[in-house]
Amino acid sequence: MTPFGARIREMRQQRGITLQDMAAALEVSPAYLSALEHGKRGRPNWFFLQRIISYFNVIWDEAEALQRLALISHPRVVVDTAGLSPDATELANRLAEEIGGLNDAEIAELLSQLKAMSRGRRQRRADPTE
Repeated sequence: MTPFGARIREMRQQRGITLQDMAAALEVSPAYLSALEHGKRGRPNWFFLQRIISYFNVIWDEAEALQRLALISHPRVVVDTAGLSPDATELANRLAEEIGGLNDAEIAELLSQLKAMSRGRRQRRADPTE
């Protein structure tokens, strides 16, 4: 399951909406919507994402959060390390090899570290005095 699929499923269930009803309202098959929720389909295109946002009647921050989740929710990721360091290539390959064997706690720890590094880079870019 992708982060986007999990969030859509959560929103649907919180509102008591069946998969079939949501699929009919969005004019897609229940099989497609199920595959999207379970990460068996790639992230939705921008137009379909806007239909989902409209369907749930979400605005501003929640709509932006859904868009961000969609961007990071492609179930088949390709990492291009051409032009990067050998260590970057090793990291990408090791992650590809190991990710299936990681438990939830290990995944959470790695994800937490990456998010912290990303926040640090954003803060350094925002503060030119550093």
